[in-house]
Amino acid sequence: MKNNPISQAVIASVLSVTATAWAQTSVGLGRTDFKENCASCHGVSGKGDGPVHSFLVKPPSDLTTIARRNGGVFPQELMWEVIDGRWSGEVGPHGSREMPVWGNEFKARAMTQPGDSPRTAEWSARNRIVSLLKYLETIQQP
Repeated sequence: MKNNPISQAVIASVLSVTATAWAQTSVGLGRTDFKENCASCHGVSGKGDGPVHSFLVKPPSDLTTIARRNGGVFPQELMWEVIDGRWSGEVGPHGSREMPVWGNEFKARAMTQPGDSPRTAEWSARNRIVSLLKYLETIQQP
């Protein structure tokens, strides 16, 4: 991941805009999205032991130790960038990483709904990422 001022500004603005939508998100939605989209690699418990983990070049991270690996603080901005993936500077649908670019994926899924605009789809994608962040915070181990 590149750490440049433009990407930091974009992430900061996205997080501040989504703060108002935070109340519209839920741990339950994040749990459901995790089970449907992330558990195949990261495992149902988030420990990186999902059924396809052995087929991946790089083993999936243990998502239950994110805060521990970051001085006891859950790094929301960093995790937003990792999950969203659109501002990492990598090319292609998966970039050079195996993890999908969920910002694009969630937005594309929202665009399949009749009457949805790109703006509505973007908000839907952001809300789903915020819900995933909320869920990931609940599975952190000391």
